[in-house]
Amino acid sequence: MNKINKLFSENKDKKLLSLYFCAGCPTLEGTADVIKTMERRGIAMVEVGIPFSDPMADGPVIQDAATNALKNGMSLHKLFTQLETIKNEVSIPLVLMGYLNPIMQYGIEAFCKSCVESGVSGVIIPDLPFKDYQEVVKPIADRYDIRIIMLITPETSEERIRFIDEHTDGFIYMVSSAAITGAQKSFDEAKQEYFRRINAMNLRNPRMIGFGISNKQTLEAAQQNAAGAIIGSKFVTLLSESKDADEALDKLFQALEQ
Repeated sequence: MNKINKLFSENKDKKLLSLYFCAGCPTLEGTADVIKTMERRGIAMVEVGIPFSDPMADGPVIQDAATNALKNGMSLHKLFTQLETIKNEVSIPLVLMGYLNPIMQYGIEAFCKSCVESGVSGVIIPDLPFKDYQEVVKPIADRYDIRIIMLITPETSEERIRFIDEHTDGFIYMVSSAAITGAQKSFDEAKQEYFRRINAMNLRNPRMIGFGISNKQTLEAAQQNAAGAIIGSKFVTLLSESKDADEALDKLFQALEQ
């Protein structure tokens, strides 16, 4: 069974926490250590960012991390090599998050093959058109048992959400707002209504809520309305400041209690 499916099937009543960080930042060779530290500290799933020069969905924090990672020499080939070294040491699901351009340059089939060889269970490609997903990417990903995770936003129509739910597997990434990534202090009533609306749809796939989660209020709101929460910018900031995954996690857990 794919590790993503296994995670959600075995933790139906547990509110999960997933973290994002950018491969190659703060250091080129630190990616594997960050992942192992996250697992040791109880993180349920890790999103590993593939650095790209034009990350359109990301705010300044993650853009800066990607820029630094590229300067450090991180590439897709380098990332797969690093992940392969810890494939047998890490049991939690690893999800790559990156843009279509570098994946297409690598080659879809070669990319999916490398995912399997390096222990990656799923991929998030924010700028992948759904038509291309269905016609080109999904048949190849299915052959390699790789989950392609789709995002929905408050602006996504009910018809499209149900279509995504029907034609994907793993989980649905529920973006808290249509804006770029970045920490928020609270979710306003409009976002809360969006959460309630999606809850009422009784979708087949579990959902994880991301974008803007940085404190107790936003974490609890996300976990009350989905299978769990994904934190990106807040952790990336702390990791960049401390250069140490354990210290960054200490500070993150402290922030999530306030």
